[in-house]
Order: sequence, then structure tokens, then C-alpha cells
Amino acid sequence: MSRHRLRAAAVAATLVLSACAGLRDALTAHVDLVAKAGSQELSVQRLAEMLAAAQVPAKKEIAVAISNLWVNYQLLAQSVAKGDTFGEPAAVDEAMWAQIAQLKSKKYYETVAKTFPAADPAQFEAKYNAGEMYAARHILFMVNPQTMKPAQLDSVRKDAERVLKMVNAANFADMAKKWSKDGSAAQGGDLGVFPKGAMVPEFEKGVAALKPGEVSGLVQSQFGFHIIKRETWADAKEKFSAAYGRTASQGAESTFIANMEKGANVDVKPTAAKLVKLIAENPDAYRDDNAVVASSRGGNMTASRMAKWIAAFPAQSNIRQQIGQAPDSALPYFVRNVMRNELILHAADSMKLTLDTAELGGIRTAFRGSFDNTIAALHITAKELADSAKTPAERARLAASRIEAYLDKLLKNQAQFVDVSEPVSIALRKKYDARVVQAGIERAVAESAKLKAKADSTKAATLPQSVVPMPGQAAPAPVAEPAKVDPAKPAPKKP
Repeated sequence: MSRHRLRAAAVAATLVLSACAGLRDALTAHVDLVAKAGSQELSVQRLAEMLAAAQVPAKKEIAVAISNLWVNYQLLAQSVAKGDTFGEPAAVDEAMWAQIAQLKSKKYYETVAKTFPAADPAQFEAKYNAGEMYAARHILFMVNPQTMKPAQLDSVRKDAERVLKMVNAANFADMAKKWSKDGSAAQGGDLGVFPKGAMVPEFEKGVAALKPGEVSGLVQSQFGFHIIKRETWADAKEKFSAAYGRTASQGAESTFIANMEKGANVDVKPTAAKLVKLIAENPDAYRDDNAVVASSRGGNMTASRMAKWIAAFPAQSNIRQQIGQAPDSALPYFVRNVMRNELILHAADSMKLTLDTAELGGIRTAFRGSFDNTIAALHITAKELADSAKTPAERARLAASRIEAYLDKLLKNQAQFVDVSEPVSIALRKKYDARVVQAGIERAVAESAKLKAKADSTKAATLPQSVVPMPGQAAPAPVAEPAKVDPAKPAPKKP
């Protein structure tokens, strides 16, 4: 079977087989192994026991997450026990690639932005008068057509008409502060500068019908009744110039990026949606996978590269969950956005853009801080280990045992979660032997279900028998009551 066909079969079965090591792990003899981190091994039985004791459901994705946490924690423990401080700049720079990429992309954009055609301020007044962007104020009398009765709507309309008779261009801001019922009242009804299409159609039509400086009649929209004033050029000049300049710059940037993508001939593969969802489910399993997600003249976006991009998103973005829930039709757009970042990086490299000493120093310091904060939170710093263990072997055993104890508490919600940042994880896994065995994961999940069922059965056996029948059980037989004796009647004679 060719490597390509093997990978296709693996994807179809939703198994994660990572190069030769993944294939060997899935098919060979060490069926009791779930994960390996340097010299430490996580057994099927150990993971099953953790899952059974945890206050989380025993599902495959949970088992994968716990296994990868275990790997990161144990690699951290071993690196500290060995006195490894990750002082090699090259290793840190490789781990911090996303942060370096962000700075390089920023430098590239700042460089090419200088070539974008600048908007001509001499044309701004004519563009404003022509309605390319609007600046307006309004007084809003809010209504809710779904809840208001016709008489109530008519009452609000009459209030608006009464105020309209008192409003003019000179007193508009003061009247808006007094009468408008929305959040713009404090600013005299000022809605700022907005492009065509930004407002509901009825409101935009009302603004477009006005010349600068004019006040409208009543304009009804889904929000209520508006009285609108279109700002004069003198009033709008400063904010229009800033907004129009930004819009022109954004337009030039969009045109530049579109031309870049067109020139690169980006091609998202038909299998991309399914593969990206698998990567989001477990990025660690695809760190060395060369399956092509998308191609371009500048190179391919491989599964391993996509895994790095996905893992680099901040946790608060919930990108992995979003990918998992997104329809397949939406994911090619996500792939193109990631590919756009790749194209910008390639272009920056072509221009030989680099970071200066201060920028690299800041990035390396951030890595060091992340590493130190994590081991401190796990209580496996070099000092803490040295206080209780004298030899490297003793320190390694102590660090490993502290990780196991911490995980037990974490899974029972008795300890606060300690995150291992993606750069630290990359550095650890690059330097030390680490892997997760999918066959072992599946065995541990199945075994944990048995352990939970056994524990539930034992617990049920210790509970007092209930007189209330459980679903599917027969009701207990009624207990015969003792015969009642009437004291007014003589007791029956014995035969």
C-alpha cells in the first residue's frame, strides 16, 4: 500500500497516524502504552483510572487532551530535573515562530503600505458632498412594532411631529440631547461617519435625500421615528478625512492582498475541510504530517503547518471549537486566510526582513517567562526539586511523581489548571522523545467505562434498598398488616 493510499485510509477512518512512528504505534505490540514522554510512559491502565476518577465524561477527545497534557507536564519535569534551561536561541526562535511571524508580517505590511496610493485631501469635500461617506445626527423616538398597539405608535409619532416643529439646523444637537431616546443623545445625536450600506435602508435613504446642513422630516425605520440632520462639510471635515483615509488604505490593502493571492494561484484541496477538522481535534498528532491542505506557487500548506497555525491561535479565540462546529463549506475560507498569512511571510522572507536584537530579545524573554511561570505553578522548579532530591535520578523521580499527583487533583477539580503554552510545548517535543498512541487511547477509554460501571455498581450495592421501584424493576411485595382486634368483642375460642 502506498503512503498516499495509507494516509487516505487513515483519514477516512478518522485515525491519526503520524509518519512511521504513528503507524508503528497503531499496529505493533506495545498495546498497553498510551503516551511516552522521554523516559516516562503513560499506561492504558493509568489513563483509564484517571478517566474513571475524573469529573469529566470518558470520551476519546478528553482522553487525547489528558494524554497530551501528561506529555507536556512530564517533559517539563524531566527538562528541569536535567537542568535544561532552553538557553539555545535557535530552539527558542523555532518555538516562538508565530510571534516572530507576526512581527515580520507587520514589518512587511508597513513596507508595502508606503507604496499604496494616498488619498488626495483636496478631493475630500467633493467626495463628501457626493455622498461617498455620510456624517449625520439624529433624534430617535423609539418604538417596538411587535409589542406596541396602534394607539401607542400613533402617540409616539405625534410626539415626534411636535418636536420636529421646534428643530432646526442650529439647535439640532441641543434638541437631540433633550429628546433622543438612544445612546447617541449624550453626543447631540452624533452618529459619526459611515459608508453606504452601514445603516438600515430607510435611514440611509433619508440621509441621502438631504444636502449637507439640511434637516429631514420624520423618517420611520424598524427602530422608530428619526429626525435627521446631515452634517455640513465644516462640521464633518475632520472626522470624514480620518475615516475616508482609513477606508482608502483598507481598500488599497485588500486590492494588494487579492492580487497577491491571484498571483500565487492558491488552490485549496477538496479534502481540506475534513482534514482541517481532524487537525483541530488534535493538532499534536499532525506535527509531522505532510498531507497537502492547500498549494500555491510559493509552496504547499501541509497538515503539519496548518496544525502549527491552529495551535498558535490564542485560547480565548476558541478556534478549535469553531472549526469543529463550522460547516465544511466555510472551512476553505479559513484555509485561504491562513494561506494568506503564509504568502505574506514568504514575501517578507523574499525581502529579507528580519527582527532586530531588541525584538528577538523580547521574544526570547517571553518564552523564558512562560517556561518559568509554568514550572513554578507545577512546583517543579530546580530549587524545589533540589531541596528534596540530591541526584539527577532522584530529582527526575520526584518531578514525575509531583506531576502524577497534580494530574489526579486536577481531574477531580481539586487543583487549578496550569497551561503549557504552545511555544513551550513545541520546544519540549522537538528536543525530547514524545508521542501519543491512538490505539492505547481507545483501549483506555473502553477500560475507563468498565471501571466506572464497576464503581457505580459497587456504590449501588452499598445503598439501602428503596421501597420505591426503579425504572424496569417490579414493585416490592406489600407487607401484611397485623389483624386488628376489636376490644368490644370477645376473643374467639380456640378449638
